[in-house]
Formats: sequence, structure tokens, C-alpha cells
Amino acid sequence: MRVLSGIQPSGRLHIGNYFGAMRQHLQLQSQNEGFYFIADYHAMTSGPKPNDLRQNKLAVAMDYLALGLDTDKTVFWCQSDVPLVTELCWILSCVTPMGLLQRCVSFKDKVAQGMLPNHGLFAYPVLQAADILIFDSQLVPVGADQKQHIEVTRDIAGYFNNTYGETFVMPKDYILESVAVVPGIDGRKMSKSYDNTIEIFEPESSVKKKVMKIVTDSTPVEAPKDPNKCNVFALLKLVASQEELAEWEKKYRQGGTGYGEAKKRLAELLIEYFKPYRQKRAELEKNIDYVNEVLKKGAQRATAVAEKTLKKARIAVGLE
Repeated sequence: MRVLSGIQPSGRLHIGNYFGAMRQHLQLQSQNEGFYFIADYHAMTSGPKPNDLRQNKLAVAMDYLALGLDTDKTVFWCQSDVPLVTELCWILSCVTPMGLLQRCVSFKDKVAQGMLPNHGLFAYPVLQAADILIFDSQLVPVGADQKQHIEVTRDIAGYFNNTYGETFVMPKDYILESVAVVPGIDGRKMSKSYDNTIEIFEPESSVKKKVMKIVTDSTPVEAPKDPNKCNVFALLKLVASQEELAEWEKKYRQGGTGYGEAKKRLAELLIEYFKPYRQKRAELEKNIDYVNEVLKKGAQRATAVAEKTLKKARIAVGLE
């Protein structure tokens, strides 16, 4: 199966990105044909500074490679290096009803959060549809909250196919079975917009400091605690073995163990978990030419697929 996913270069990746989606993306590549890209066109909807965008793109590329992306099995490229997608986006725009876009929840949510309502943000689902359809994607792994975007893509593909004949493969969503919503240090969902993240590759000393700042309740050390209501325990679930997790649950329910003890162990486990990836990341930082070459070759492979699909679409609508 051909699996496609993109990630925006909107800042340093954090453990919420990894455990929420990235880890499963990397697992899917073992038995599928992966098409993964850095969505820099999409990132432009939030108006990033040019230099920040350049640096973030490179950082995301190094993060994915360090975390185990296999370029022999997976096509990996930067979205803007395959500009054919923007031509298909325009073609799809001409069959996409305004009402379909007006019903999209994501646009409303982002405007409510303070983002300027520019056209790129409003038309985001059409570009996303072009990303998916131009590579004949069969599976698109998403969180449950992003399912609407895949439904919109299927609607747009249906409008086009019904109008001009069967042209696009109809993609299916693959809902990621995330362990849980990964809490940030303030208890809310871990997100760069909340400034509550623990970055995957930040210095170990910083990881320790952030973990010790995780918000907990005021239950005394000696009192029993509910592990299901604890942000520290929720993060322990991601990195502790089943045996150790069971022991921590026992300690919580018995009482006599403070949150500080759990935080110290969480910091140790996080540092241990990402240590081999951290070493690989450090090697990549010394070989930027290699990273750029990976993206260049990935763009060439992606372009070869995109050209065939775009040609079919151009013929279908009468541009050729």
C-alpha cells in the first residue's frame, strides 16, 4: 500500500509529535511504500519568518532521518521541491464547492486561536487534497481530529472524477491508534502553540528541568494518588516497560511516593529512550550535504510519480 503523510516545519519537534504520530509513520514504512514530505507550503499559512522556515525545514529533515526514516523504502522530500502539486491544487480548486471549505472545522479553529484568516489558510484542504491525490496515495495516516480533511479530499476527488472521468485514486484514512493525547508540562495537550513542549532533541539538562516543572495536583506524599489523573504517569506510559509501569501504578495507589520521585524517573527514561536517536542527530548535523542530497533525490522520485498523475488531470480537463 502507498502511505502518504506530511509534517509542517513549524518549529522543533517534540515528544508529542513523536508518540502521537511520527513513531507510527516510521513503523508503517516497514511493510508499505512510504511517501513522506515536509509541508513547507502549508507552513506558510501561519506567516513564518523566511529564515525560520529554512531552518525548520532542515531540522525536521534531520529529525526524521535520525528517528529511523529509511530512504530505501520511503520517498522523502520537501513539498516545495515538487511544485507540480500547486498546479494540481488550482485544477482541483476549480471543482471544489465553496460550501465544502466553509464547513471545514480546522479553519474556524485556527482563526479562533488568533491566526489571520488568509486565503491560504481557508484553501488549505484543497492543497492537502492535491498532496494526497497527485501521488496516488492509498492510505493517509491521521489523528481522529484530522479525519475531516481526508473526507474532504475524497469529496474533491469525487467531484473531479464525476465531472471529468475516473482520474484519481480514492484514498482511505488510517486513524492512528495513539496511546493517548500526550500532555504538555502544563497539563494541556503538548503543543508548540501552548509553549508546553519537551523537544525530542533538546539538551538533556533542559529535559530534566522541564520534566520537574510538569504540573501535578497537591496530594501529599503519604496519600494515595490516582495514576489515571496524573500528567507524569501519562508520560511514563510512553517510555516505561509494562513491568515498571505496573510498579509505579502500585506505588501511586498505595501512597508514600511523591510526584518528584516519579518525575526524576521519567526524565531518566526519556533521555535513555532518545539517546541513540540523539547520537544519530548529532552526526547528521555534521553532514548537512547528505541531508540535502536525500531531499533532492526524494524530490526527483516524487516528481516522477506526480508528473504522471498531473498529466492525466491536464488531459481530463482539456489543458492538453
